[in-house]
Amino acid sequence: MIEEIITSGRMNPEIDPVLHAWGWEIPLYLFLGGIAAGILIFSAYFTLRGRQDELPIAVKWMPLAVPGLIGIGLIALLLDLSHVWYFWQLFTNIRWESPMSWGAWTLGIIMPLSLVWIATWIEDLFPKWDWKYEEIKTAVEWLKSQRRIMAQILILLSVILGMYTGILLSAFNARPFWNTSILGPLFLASGLSASAALIVFFSKSEAEKRLFTRIDIILIGIELFMIVHLFMGHLAGTQVHIAAAQMFLGGPYTVPFWIFVVGLGLIMPFILELLELKHKFVPAIVPVVLIVAGNLMLRFIVVDAGQASRWLY
Repeated sequence: MIEEIITSGRMNPEIDPVLHAWGWEIPLYLFLGGIAAGILIFSAYFTLRGRQDELPIAVKWMPLAVPGLIGIGLIALLLDLSHVWYFWQLFTNIRWESPMSWGAWTLGIIMPLSLVWIATWIEDLFPKWDWKYEEIKTAVEWLKSQRRIMAQILILLSVILGMYTGILLSAFNARPFWNTSILGPLFLASGLSASAALIVFFSKSEAEKRLFTRIDIILIGIELFMIVHLFMGHLAGTQVHIAAAQMFLGGPYTVPFWIFVVGLGLIMPFILELLELKHKFVPAIVPVVLIVAGNLMLRFIVVDAGQASRWLY
């Protein structure tokens, strides 16, 4: 499977049955990649706005989780590959038409860059940090002076990473449900929403909590709009696209998608966060669990439904 994706960036009927082997690994990979992208976007954006001291959790602390999230995601991806020992070909071949190639190279750059980004905040997070070697401290001081450039690069690469998690699926033309351009923006907004919810949960600053609560409410609204647009697009398409949409409109995915993803994962947190902004007591853990669980469920259902949809031959 991996060789074909690298070569063409799309699926063909000869290898199409391989998709049925996709289990938990790919949804987990897409989920963790989306959250990592969201964390880096927020951190880099608010650094450019000069709000790093005002928003310490979003800018300085949350990026510490990014290498771990990406690392676990990559392990999950490797576990899914049919030929694990050929994974290195992703980093020695560049196929401009292949989403897998774009994603591999983006991850290959983001991982070390995120470590460098974290290093520039270490002394802020741990004031007694000892670099031991003066040369390292000098290098880090120089990197601090380049934060704005790094932030701009991080935003660009993180947007690509966040959208790639959806574009990777939409490139498989053999699966009608995935064959839509809305998956990339939807997964990007979803990853940003989960990241914002996690920032709200971990933050101790009331101002930071309220800012990211408002951001998350907007992102949830965008997700709901995109989901409606997704189904409208399918229903206005060919017969196979209509059939793919009907799996969610009375078909086998109706209950898990509309109740667990839309109802509990989007609408309920939307209401709870509105109540929080109105100073109503809402246990902090509830919205974040609902959003993160709904985020993960979205990817599991989209991946599974895509494999269940097919062209009629």
